[in-house]
Amino acid sequence: MRRRLAAGNWKMNGTSADLEQITALMAAHPAPTVDLLLCPPATLIHAAARRVADHPMMLGGQDCHAEPSGAHTGDISAEQLADAGARAVILGHSERRQGHAEQNAQVCAKARAAQDAGLMTVICLGESLDQREAQTTLEVIGAQLADSVPDTATADTLVIAYEPIWAIGTGRIPTPDQIAEVHDFIRARLQQRFGADMGSAVRLLYGGSVKPDNAATVFAVSNVDGALVGGASLTADQFSPIITALETA
Repeated sequence: MRRRLAAGNWKMNGTSADLEQITALMAAHPAPTVDLLLCPPATLIHAAARRVADHPMMLGGQDCHAEPSGAHTGDISAEQLADAGARAVILGHSERRQGHAEQNAQVCAKARAAQDAGLMTVICLGESLDQREAQTTLEVIGAQLADSVPDTATADTLVIAYEPIWAIGTGRIPTPDQIAEVHDFIRARLQQRFGADMGSAVRLLYGGSVKPDNAATVFAVSNVDGALVGGASLTADQFSPIITALETA
């Protein structure tokens, strides 16, 4: 059985005052029956790690460099994330692919570095609205999956997050059938590439305008093992109902 995962991506939001939201979330879920992952800005990881020391919540970074160190001003390595207290990292998010022109090969290199540093990698895939309307969604997802995931990945180090670009932060969400089509496709491709056992063990998250009022519907879809939540993960009041929906799905 795949253990379900609720992951929150704070993006470029949050200062030290917002660490109280983590405390409130832990109080609301003192013994969660699903895995919890919160990815605050890198500036907050070390302080957040101290808060969650006695709680099963994991912390993660939002990106990392492919190199362990060097002359890369402004970047952060996987080893540095781990040293700060992170246990995971988000890679290949559409906002990185679009805003920083990241290509699949770069995401793959970062994933290898993160896995070498002992971090679980949450690798994001997703199509644009133009690609969805051109009916090339599965072609796009297939190429991203093939070229962004390293051959060295294992079920313990790999999580895939399907985030249709046109649904991120827009309030729009694919239909359950559309989500199922992509998640079932990803599952089949993973099984073909890595074998039935590993391909069946990798967790698949849905991301893109997941809210308390639609979470239960999303979690009822086949091969959806949780969610990568953006804006709704910023406050305990919004993220907690999503976690509860996943626990009761």
